[in-house]
Amino acid sequence: MVHESTFEAAPFVGAGPSANALSGMAGRADRVLGGLVEAVAALLVLAEICVLFAGVVSRYVFHAPLVWSDELASILFLWLSMLGAVVALRRGEHMRMTALLQKVQPSTRAMLDAFAIAASVAFLVLIIWPSIDYAHEESFIVTPALEISNAWRAAAIPAGIGIMLAMALLRLLRVCTGRQIAVAVLGMAALVAAFWLAAPLFATLGKFNLVVFFVVVVAATVLSGVPIAFSFALATFGYLALTTRTPLLVMVGRLDEGMSHLILLAVPLFIFLGALIEMTGMARAMIQFLASLLGHVRGGLSYVLIGAMYLVSGISGSKIADMAAIAPVLFPEMVKRGAKPGDLVALLSATGAQTETIPPSIVLITIGSVTGISIAALFTGGLLPAVVLGAALCVVVWWRYRREDLSGVQRHSKREIGKLLLVALPAVLLPFVIRAAVVEGVATATEVSTIGIVYSAIVGLVVYRQFDWKRLKPMLVDTASLSGAIIFIVGCATAMAWGLTQSGFSQDLARVMGALPGGAYGFLAVSIVAFIVLGSVLEGIPAIVLFGPLLFPIAKAAGVHEVHYAMVVIFAMGIGLFAPPFGVGYYGACAVSKVNPDEGIRHIWGYIGAMLVGLVIVAAFPWFSTGFLKF
Repeated sequence: MVHESTFEAAPFVGAGPSANALSGMAGRADRVLGGLVEAVAALLVLAEICVLFAGVVSRYVFHAPLVWSDELASILFLWLSMLGAVVALRRGEHMRMTALLQKVQPSTRAMLDAFAIAASVAFLVLIIWPSIDYAHEESFIVTPALEISNAWRAAAIPAGIGIMLAMALLRLLRVCTGRQIAVAVLGMAALVAAFWLAAPLFATLGKFNLVVFFVVVVAATVLSGVPIAFSFALATFGYLALTTRTPLLVMVGRLDEGMSHLILLAVPLFIFLGALIEMTGMARAMIQFLASLLGHVRGGLSYVLIGAMYLVSGISGSKIADMAAIAPVLFPEMVKRGAKPGDLVALLSATGAQTETIPPSIVLITIGSVTGISIAALFTGGLLPAVVLGAALCVVVWWRYRREDLSGVQRHSKREIGKLLLVALPAVLLPFVIRAAVVEGVATATEVSTIGIVYSAIVGLVVYRQFDWKRLKPMLVDTASLSGAIIFIVGCATAMAWGLTQSGFSQDLARVMGALPGGAYGFLAVSIVAFIVLGSVLEGIPAIVLFGPLLFPIAKAAGVHEVHYAMVVIFAMGIGLFAPPFGVGYYGACAVSKVNPDEGIRHIWGYIGAMLVGLVIVAAFPWFSTGFLKF
């Protein structure tokens, strides 16, 4: 399972489908309903690309803005997010922590997987009626541009929750035995009833309820393998329902608010762009050019790996897309030269953390959406700090490969390098096209991905002549699934953050953080430690959505520039995310590289140490994050 920003989730593992008629019927129903939802979700991704690109062309080329394009995109986006969450649930791709599950017996893990599905069912059952009430309330609002009822948009929430509930029940029947279903469902029902009956006790606990729900409940569910989004949602629902008088449709409203930031529409579009550059051969062309430049020096291909991750991250915004584009191209040749697979996957994982701030990073987009920081400023500020961490990694590479035998390595001639540069040039230009489009005002940070998509499609068809039409639908479905998992987490974390804020927790946190010794640097030091832990447990996006609105105002009050603070916490989370044994990003890198995780653990600590040194340098010298903002 990986974030960033990009995500690969670990699937639920049951004890195997039951061989009875009910399981067979559930499988058939799942194929029909799931196939329909996947088709609609894929069409929604395509529709969003068309609507936003049409808006760019109409405004910039014809100077006749489509006043309804953003509104229509917003309506379609909520439907895409909810149906994408359905697809992710069906495919077992919602993000969850599986590090501890890997260590238990298969029978125990199967039981915990059944419990995880039952916990998801419990939340969906509890929230479905408030979501219907919310959609009904929204029906009285008329949208300003299209002048239609807002129920057309808000109905996506109860519809998505209802279909998710159906898919979760079908999944229980398909992958769990009758005994597992009975134990999981009855156990979850007993837990819900126990909490409900304990409501009078909670009324006497005051702020200690924050510990009960947002520490104990969240920790217990996350560690037992419940998807992180549903862990947040269950804790928030329980807190609001049992300790406050807040109407529960307010929670649905916060869920809607978190999922409806139009800037988040960049997430599915950049994910699709990442898949597109791999499919069209653009990523391979860039890597081959870099390899021709540095392949003849000691550790040269490792330097190419670091540089390629920097360039590809600037295009795709998805860590899994980055790694999947690079590892198959470089690793075979690196192994031929004697590199150990464990060292390769360790470096790949480290570069995943190093490039978290390369625009258009999904984590940067998320920070901008929840804190109000300029996306353009974040994109500008993220380039140089990644160079600092990359340089630190290069020092480790130089030390480890200083005695590499290059006797059998052929050096490319200038003519060959020039030819590979010519081939790679259209691909190398893409990051500059994306950045120029934003800086020159051609498109917003949300719309610019559509320019990249159209550019990549044209280059793939005309220049590289590599465009597999059969892969288009699976790519669209994968985009919807990954986007749904990400955006649903953002929505649930937004609701949880709102619950914490209403409890007075944010004021208490501000007082504690404001009283830390050492001023701005003391605050940064504590933040680094906290976000390394949060990155390994909650991953980047949930942690940012949950704590960003609380901590960024405190950072500003402590004298820390908001862009500088964003870079520090992103790198800290990235290190936590990609560092074993809990960092799930590390296991995603192993899955992409097809390397056993045990082989990389002893090699990765040198790279982690280098990144910590780089992070300290970035934190100590704000200029690396803010120096180019004036230009």
